Amino acid sequence: MGSSVSILEIGSDLVEKDIEITRRALDKVVIASPEKSHLRKVAEDFLLMSTSYFKDAIHFYEKGDLVNAYGCINYAHGWLDAGARLGLFETGGDNRLFTLLE
Repeated sequence: MGSSVSILEIGSDLVEKDIEITRRALDKVVIASPEKSHLRKVAEDFLLMSTSYFKDAIHFYEKGDLVNAYGCINYAHGWLDAGARLGLFETGGDNRLFTLLE
């Protein structure tokens, strides 16, 4: 993820790869914020946004709409990356699935 791609270059294999990466990232994240903290609601919102975009990506992929599927899967992963960078999610220090390097 994160590479520049032309609309003409978006193929099912690229979308499938990004869906799998984001699926692995979704499976890995754990909300790090305490139950009663304000940041818990923020973390839950970030996770909801990510899972919603993930589901949209699957929907568009299954319809054969690879451009919208690609856009949605990148938004989904972007929400996870942002949450990880902000410390909302525990990711086990995984800097392959998440952008954690400074």
